[in-house]
Amino acid sequence: MRATQYQGDKTFNVLEKEIPEPANGEVRIKVAYVGVCGTDVHIYHGMMDKRVNIPETIGHEMSGIIHAIGKGVSGYAVGDKVVVRPLDDRKVKPSDKGFNHICEELKFIGIDSPGAMQEYWNVPAFTLHKLKEDTDLKLAALIEPLSVATHDVRLSGLVAGETAVVLGGGPIGLLVAMVSKEVGANVIISEVNEKRIAKAKSMGLNAVSPLRVDLVEYVREQTEGRLADVVFEVAGVQPALDVMTEVAGIRGRILMVAIHGEPKPVNLFKFFWKELKLIGARVYEKEDYEKSIQLITANELPFEDMITDVQPLSNIQNVFENIDNNPDGMKVLMDCSL
Repeated sequence: MRATQYQGDKTFNVLEKEIPEPANGEVRIKVAYVGVCGTDVHIYHGMMDKRVNIPETIGHEMSGIIHAIGKGVSGYAVGDKVVVRPLDDRKVKPSDKGFNHICEELKFIGIDSPGAMQEYWNVPAFTLHKLKEDTDLKLAALIEPLSVATHDVRLSGLVAGETAVVLGGGPIGLLVAMVSKEVGANVIISEVNEKRIAKAKSMGLNAVSPLRVDLVEYVREQTEGRLADVVFEVAGVQPALDVMTEVAGIRGRILMVAIHGEPKPVNLFKFFWKELKLIGARVYEKEDYEKSIQLITANELPFEDMITDVQPLSNIQNVFENIDNNPDGMKVLMDCSL
């Protein structure tokens, strides 16, 4: 079988290896497609070398078909289409309070253990979610990042008729915007990249540049002065932190989607003055995956427009180099059969 490995120093290689047998409680998946996410790009840049066991096969945004079943596994059959929810939460403690998806000793499959960027992949059966037979496996590779969005929107409490402002129009930002619109909210995306603004508009989303308009005044005009009910901070930059408390209306909820690795200045006075809420959101839970599977199965949102390129797995080095050279792109998929 063909497998890829991150070697460190912005380098991947492709090698041939024997197809491994699934252990007890595992299934072997013939991987169809793997999406490249921001975390994978961080790994490529060496930002997670202390965490990743180099050399390592990475990747977690995937779809595939069950190829073999290990002992002790029930409820699945060879030929089932599946996706993996890549959270190994087996080391749960009482102090985790039942929130297994963010337990203290959570391991992320594809980062802390081998991932999906290979032809066949053995995973614990408890991570699987079954798909319908007619599910498009290309679109199914979006279920993992889409589940980030469904989790964010669910935690926000966003309901129909409210206004949501999404700060950042990258892949996760667009997915958050689509899920928010599906809920029935009025959605405004703030993004500085003109090509991403054009992409969002082509998908039927309202997107503006804060470099060209006063975002707070724009939202005020769109809401008869009420401002945003929910703000999703997806950009991960200081200007977004500066504006999120300004664009939120009275008793607005701010969802912290982006990862800020270091302390950043935030205007806490606005939380007092407008009785704002700040809500942290991390990965996803089972119900978020099931919601995403429903959305992908229905295929009523412009998911196809999220996929900007499909490349053979054997081109993995070029894929990551091209992502560096084309920051305007959305979601690149790798075909693991090629």
